[in-house]
Amino acid sequence: MELIDLKVEYQKNPLGLDIKKPRFSWKLVSKERDVLQTAYRILVKNDGESVWDSGEKDCSSSVLIEYNGQELEPCTLYQVQVEVWDNKGHKAIVSGSFETGLLKGTNFCADWITHDYPADETGCPVFTKEFKVEKEISKVRMYATALGVYEIKLNGEKVGDSYFSPGWTNYHKRLQYQTYQVDGILPGENKLEITVGNGWYKGIFGFTCTPNHYGDRVAVLAEVHITYCDGSTEIIKTDDSWMVTTGIIRSSEIYMGETIDTCYKEENLSRVVLTTFDKERIVGQESEAVRITKRLPAKELINTPKGEKVIDFHQNLTGFVELKVTGKPGQKITIRHAEVLDKDGNFYPDTLRLAISIDQFICNGEEQTFLPHFTFHGFRYIAIEGLEEINLESFTACVLHTQMEETGTFISSNPLVNQLQRNILWSQRGNFLDIPTDCPQRDERLGWTGDAQVFAGTAAYNMNVASFFSKWLHDLASEQTEEFGVPHVVPNILGNQDGAAAWSDAAVIIPWVMYETYGDVRILEEQFESMEGWINYITARCGTNGLWQTGFQYGDWLGLDKEEGSTERTGATDKYLVANAYYAYSTNIVRKTAEVLNKLEDVQKYDQLYQKIKRAINEEYITAAGRMVSETQTGCVLALHFDLAEEKYRKRILKSLETNIANHKNHLTTGFVGTPYLCHTLSENNLHDLAGALFLKEDYPSWLYAVKKGATTIWERWNSILPNGDFDTSGMNSLNHYAYGSIGEWMYRKLAGINQLEPGYKKILIKPEFIKGIHSVEATFNSMYGVIKSAWKCNDKKIKVDVEIPANTTALLYLPEKEKPLELGSGSYQFEYETETNLERDRFTMDSTLKEIFDEPVAIQILNQYAPEMMNHPMIEFAYQLSIREILATAPGETETLFKMVIDALNRTEVSI
Repeated sequence: MELIDLKVEYQKNPLGLDIKKPRFSWKLVSKERDVLQTAYRILVKNDGESVWDSGEKDCSSSVLIEYNGQELEPCTLYQVQVEVWDNKGHKAIVSGSFETGLLKGTNFCADWITHDYPADETGCPVFTKEFKVEKEISKVRMYATALGVYEIKLNGEKVGDSYFSPGWTNYHKRLQYQTYQVDGILPGENKLEITVGNGWYKGIFGFTCTPNHYGDRVAVLAEVHITYCDGSTEIIKTDDSWMVTTGIIRSSEIYMGETIDTCYKEENLSRVVLTTFDKERIVGQESEAVRITKRLPAKELINTPKGEKVIDFHQNLTGFVELKVTGKPGQKITIRHAEVLDKDGNFYPDTLRLAISIDQFICNGEEQTFLPHFTFHGFRYIAIEGLEEINLESFTACVLHTQMEETGTFISSNPLVNQLQRNILWSQRGNFLDIPTDCPQRDERLGWTGDAQVFAGTAAYNMNVASFFSKWLHDLASEQTEEFGVPHVVPNILGNQDGAAAWSDAAVIIPWVMYETYGDVRILEEQFESMEGWINYITARCGTNGLWQTGFQYGDWLGLDKEEGSTERTGATDKYLVANAYYAYSTNIVRKTAEVLNKLEDVQKYDQLYQKIKRAINEEYITAAGRMVSETQTGCVLALHFDLAEEKYRKRILKSLETNIANHKNHLTTGFVGTPYLCHTLSENNLHDLAGALFLKEDYPSWLYAVKKGATTIWERWNSILPNGDFDTSGMNSLNHYAYGSIGEWMYRKLAGINQLEPGYKKILIKPEFIKGIHSVEATFNSMYGVIKSAWKCNDKKIKVDVEIPANTTALLYLPEKEKPLELGSGSYQFEYETETNLERDRFTMDSTLKEIFDEPVAIQILNQYAPEMMNHPMIEFAYQLSIREILATAPGETETLFKMVIDALNRTEVSI
């Protein structure tokens, strides 16, 4: 047995921690089975002196154990050692550290500094300070924040690797600061430069592209703490001795892009202006930083019919382009961004709306590397102007997002489903940039609460989102008011709006998802006032029947079941049915939360309210015969999945749901509210085969329709691109919008069967369920206790199941086609047994199948991986030389032979197309 992955507040050896009682987590790893922790001991030391010794605790807890020692000091390094004993007689030790930050904003001794440039000055201010070091240095830390977004350089080199610090918070209540380890100070003269962009604080933002949402002048606060080898210390801080100028960044806006002029030289330095901003609002960095997490090479140069020079990166992403070039002095290179080409192959930036997303680089004649600093774009394609010759090797797409640990993997025998999973993950990367945005490309990029709420469960499988959502939920609570409830976007720049169901319910649902996923009780403690505040807001607006039936509601946003020609986007489900379904659902979560927090009076209060709401819903929205007022897919799903309908009505409602789906030829019609729960509801009510059939549909509307149209991220609309190649022209057509990616949770929970029976996966449920059209699934989830694996194959009338259960947990395993569950301890398990199940889909005709195979971008990869002997076939080599589509027309005589070889290979490898 060994210990790994010691984390302090979800981080490894964190720097600048501003939590007075940090929590410790670790994982046990063992080759033996049935391993459980029996005891632990945590020791925390400062410079060799003990500040906390937990003593040997006879306890199996290994997740989020709270520090309970001496009060922590600011700017101090603490060493951590954890000892663990298991039930096999083994002992193991793991060590780590954490360093506190300032612990409170008022510990900043620096002054806020700004400038007095005129309002029409668009150049980013650069605040500078020169200082001298004459003694040998032991340690340097820098603490910094800004009103705007900032970048620090020391002696010309960037400090740290993060972007868009200090992040977007509710500046009226909260502002983060960052801590940096500084290694570039030289003996003698040194120069600090802090460049500040408008960012979210001052920049152009919102639907109307207006500036100055929080203030009309950027500012910075920073201090460098130097510890010398002789024990003495010095602080270099922002004050009135600093100077300010404008630099080569001539303009920068998140929506509009950035202009960098390396020929520009500003000789005039002026004194900074002191300003104020309440230091009580300042808190330490709460989530992981935004960083460049991937670098994608340019894949293809396209000359469009309109004569545009376009580069395709083969992936829709969020970030910016790095360009390496040697240009002429004054040469201007312009890069425009777009998610897609139109059906004629021309550059199509219309999905950006008013966000022009143009970067301009002006060369100085030297060999240069350009990349923006304070803007990001949502794009797959770039159009380049100002370069006569374009070398693909000069262009790199830099992927930007909050650098969360990726925790989930999912792969199946169906290549389209695998692409769907990749699309979900890429949309999460693209929209989890400091806050959970709706989209990363157009004039919006806002923290829509409804989108985040419906996707939270899927997000938590794909990545560790505990710190990310915790930070955002702190802002949500700070924006919430008794009068208006929970805003629709957080941080809220849209002004006061009455709260709306499903959107504002993020205040309740997301903390509960975090608790179930990570076993994090503190997030419930911190958010409980916000959670019950939202329920109280609704209750105060209910009528005499006890239901919420007033005010604006989004309903089942973008549902497809409105009458043809309707311009409404709320779907056909009664919007107040949606509102009251969520009212009941969230009330029950608050009741369960009160139970976890041992708030017994609240348990009783919210249980009574929950029962009252359910009774009222049954009286108002379900007839005595069991008919729903809205017998839409979403109406039925909410009644069943939220357990709102009385037992005597459930069978009738389920039949109505089944009939509705059949009437739409096994297609969904759901919007943002119904989609996350549709397949769950079917699977949980003995209609799992129908869920599978609906899931694997490849024509509109379906998840795989977008995949078949070449999507590499999730679309905002089921028909963002129409079957004929045209685009939806509603003006709301993002091609990177993760809400419908919420199907990912069903894929993990039902197809792979990975579920938690106890919060944090202390006890695990493994219950995979088959669907026709998928012969195998392999998924992993790196939980707080370690990696959980569920893998199955069904072919040749045999079922094979592989399961891994992490140490210090137990599991309940339901093998497919077996009734009784198996109780498992930790370890790896393999099962194999006979079956009569046939998971084959009906094959297409020979002609259509061959065309489908060669239209699939992954076809050659599949053959290369699973049937390498086929790669020597002359037709395969021919396919490399011609476009895939051309092969059918060029060599029709070979098609039947090749088709038979392909089908044989696919059958041998459980791959179905």
